[in-house]
Amino acid sequence: MSAGAGPVSGGVHVLGPLEQVPVGEGRAFGVAGEQVAVFRLRDGSLRAVSAICPHKGGPIADGTIDRSVVICPLHQHSFELDTGCSTTGAGPLRSYSVREDGAGNIVLQLP
Repeated sequence: MSAGAGPVSGGVHVLGPLEQVPVGEGRAFGVAGEQVAVFRLRDGSLRAVSAICPHKGGPIADGTIDRSVVICPLHQHSFELDTGCSTTGAGPLRSYSVREDGAGNIVLQLP
């Protein structure tokens, strides 16, 4: 699990270099007491949702992703990457605003 670099201002956190999340994969970060899974999609875009599955606590960052969903590796519950909503009847994940900054860092916005 990667550690966040800390808040910049107003709930904005720089998580470090984009390269720490390979294309097509996710990584978990501890950010302000929350566990957040950041995914780098094959088109290079980023998505961020809660890192812990509400069903049985599975590691969401280790899940399989496509363009729109992540599948929990423990019990195959599926969640929309944009909204965190479950497509299989589990509780929702929280979704977060995430982007790459001009210096190539992952920047996460907490509510």
